[in-house]
Amino acid sequence: MSEANGTVATSSCCDSCGIAQVDDIKLMRCTACYLVRYCSDECQKNHASQHEEACKERAAKLRDELLFKQPESSYLGDCPICCLPMPLDKQKSFMMVCCSKVICNGCHHANMIREIEGKLERKCPFCRTPIPGTDEADEMMMKRVEANDPVAMHREGLNQYDKGDYTGAFEYFKKAAELGNVAAHYQLSNFYYDGRGVEKDKQKERHHLEEAAIGGHPYARFNLGCEEAESGSIERAVKHLIIAATQGDDDSIQSLLEIFKDGLVSKDDLASALRAHQSAVDATKSPQRDAAGEYD
Repeated sequence: MSEANGTVATSSCCDSCGIAQVDDIKLMRCTACYLVRYCSDECQKNHASQHEEACKERAAKLRDELLFKQPESSYLGDCPICCLPMPLDKQKSFMMVCCSKVICNGCHHANMIREIEGKLERKCPFCRTPIPGTDEADEMMMKRVEANDPVAMHREGLNQYDKGDYTGAFEYFKKAAELGNVAAHYQLSNFYYDGRGVEKDKQKERHHLEEAAIGGHPYARFNLGCEEAESGSIERAVKHLIIAATQGDDDSIQSLLEIFKDGLVSKDDLASALRAHQSAVDATKSPQRDAAGEYD
């Protein structure tokens, strides 16, 4: 199979030595580009100089396809009770330490009113565990951390950060990110940018920003857009900002408006982004959430 066509490897022969995949001989794809196959690590090493350029080009293309794919939702997903998209404003949601579920303020408020009016014991709106005191809540949190719960690890990372323990916070975020927590990837990008708890590293900062953006984090996506704009890659910047705007990010809309004034984004693209942004914001609204906002 030719490397130039840019398709996934379908050859039944090793691209280095030419041996066919028969009997006990199994071919392995290059995991960076999926363009070629090898029968051994030695063959892959011997073929590296011939394959390197095509591999890097294809790997970059695959990365961009993944990076600029529109996420189905923001990384916050839906409230597990009302099933409406979670608002981006973290002040409008609550994490329950008993089960690590994040509940929207509307469902939390409605449950609280029901308990007050019925003179009922306060319980988690999701798992119905009685609301713990401070000491018991800390114990519950650490049990979730010890069980490798990425949401609990991320929250404990925030707790350590607030205490000024940046090294400890970094370790919790790192573990949470390894378990797939999108918010932890975003936090790690900030650590590598600021150099708190770890040495500054532009490449790692970029990696974690991209991982967070791929996972549906609009603020990470906005930061990538800003970085691309600063480096002069306006087309890539606009793509990032439009994706973030469709997830309800206000800063991305403001940036798109500024870019539009400079004639660097089309009127149709801006109008489409504005409609998608409003639709994303409206999807997070409900009478219960409005009532909770008035109560606050």
